Amino acid sequence: MLWTLAVILLILWALGFLAFHVGGGLIHLLLVIALIVIVYRLVTGRRPVV
Repeated sequence: MLWTLAVILLILWALGFLAFHVGGGLIHLLLVIALIVIVYRLVTGRRPVV
């Protein structure tokens, strides 16, 4: 679930950065959250339950 959230946040950030460059604060906040989730996921090394 965290991995999916990180991917969604990265996609939203990329779209926002390309389309709405004026409101940069929220867009970069999304990027920071996505990076934190990815790093957390890599550090913990937990696999999703299927």
